[in-house]
Amino acid sequence: MRRIPRISEAEWQVMKPLWAESPQTANQIVETLSGVTSWHPKTIRTLLNRLIRKKALGFERRGREYLYYPLVDRQTCTRAESRGFLKRVFDGAVRPMLAAMIESEDLSQDDIKELKRILKNKE
Repeated sequence: MRRIPRISEAEWQVMKPLWAESPQTANQIVETLSGVTSWHPKTIRTLLNRLIRKKALGFERRGREYLYYPLVDRQTCTRAESRGFLKRVFDGAVRPMLAAMIESEDLSQDDIKELKRILKNKE
């Protein structure tokens, strides 16, 4: 099984637009992130290179541009990050984590219905 790369919080910001639409050039990514972050374009290019080294991103050269695309899907990374958080903060125990999150967050009636549906499907 392929190892899932650990992606930092800043790297998640770079991955999000690529998960939404790929491939993209560095300039397209910079433009997208300029509305979300105050990062300098060089910072974003550094994060792209880190993600390539971690094998989270691939690229293809087209003329003078590089087109970037994810090598790992968002769901896989989300699952790995969730498991890591669960182990690190709650010693792997799901019930205390869910209780802490549910008690500390405001939930709409739709949220509650969806949580009940998920739990019912687990029975």
